[in-house]
Amino acid sequence: MSLFRRVGIIARLDKPQILDTVKKLMEYLQEKNIAPVLEDQLATMMPGVKVASSALKELGDHCDMVMVVGGDGSFLGAARAICNYDIPVLGINRGTLGFLTDISPHNLQEELDPIFRGEYHEEKRFMIEAKIKRQNRPSGEGIALNDLVLHPGKSARMIRFDLFIDDQFVMNQKSDGLIVATPTGSTAYALSAGGPIMLPKLDALVLVPMHPHTLSNRPIVIDANARIRIVVCESNLTYPSVSCDGQLNITAAPGDEIHITKKTGGIRLIHPKNHDFYNVCRDKLGWQSSYRP
Repeated sequence: MSLFRRVGIIARLDKPQILDTVKKLMEYLQEKNIAPVLEDQLATMMPGVKVASSALKELGDHCDMVMVVGGDGSFLGAARAICNYDIPVLGINRGTLGFLTDISPHNLQEELDPIFRGEYHEEKRFMIEAKIKRQNRPSGEGIALNDLVLHPGKSARMIRFDLFIDDQFVMNQKSDGLIVATPTGSTAYALSAGGPIMLPKLDALVLVPMHPHTLSNRPIVIDANARIRIVVCESNLTYPSVSCDGQLNITAAPGDEIHITKKTGGIRLIHPKNHDFYNVCRDKLGWQSSYRP
C-alpha cells in the first residue's frame, strides 16, 4: 500500500505538453488507487475531468503529498504556497534546468513506482522571509525558497544601503542591489552573479552584491540563523524593490528597513533514491562528466 493516499497536483499552464503529462500522472495515480487533487486553475484547464480540486493555498489541507509538473519556477511558487503544511513535494521536470524537479515525464511509471513503495530520499530545505518596515511600521513582507533580492526595480540607478548582520554594522554599499540566497538558491540567480555553490544540507546563507561600485565587495557566507537588516539610505532618489524568488515584488522606499530571517519550518523535498547533487551539477552546469584518475 502506498504511503500517500491523496496527491495534490500543481502545474504550469502555458504549454500543451504539460497538460498531457498531468493526464498521464492522473492515470498513473488512479491505477494505484491514489486520489489526485488538482489545483483550481489547473482544473479549469481540464474540463470534463472529474476529480477533486482545491485552491492553491488550501491544497495542503486536502492531500498528504504535492507533485509539481513544470520547471523550478513552478516548484518555487508551489513551495511558497504550501510551506506551512508538513507534506512532501516532488517535482516532475517540464522546464529547463530542473535543479528541484527530478522526475522525467518520459519515464513516469519507472521513476514513480519506487517512490510510492517508500524508496526515496527526503531532505528538508529551509526558506527565508523578509519584512519591510517604514517608520517602524510594517509595509510589506514575503517569503522565498531560493532568494530575496534587493534591486532598483524599473530604474537603472544604483542603490545605496547599509547592511547589518545580528545588529553589527557590516558595510555601506552602492551597487545594483544585494542577493540573499539559501543553499537551494545558490545555484540560481546568486550563481550567475558570482556567488558560490552551497550544498543543500548546509545551514547557511550567502549575500551576493550585484555589480558593486567598490570592486572589493565580495559574497559573504553567514549562518542561516543570523538576522539581516538592510537600511535603504535616505539619499536614494528611486524606490527599490525586494523580489521573492523572482516572482513576487515588494516596493521599498528611501529610509525603509528590510529585515531578513530564516523562516520557521520549510519544505520536505522528495528525490529518487539514487539522487546525487554532484551529478545534478555535472548535468545542469556542464561540468566535465568523465572521471580521469
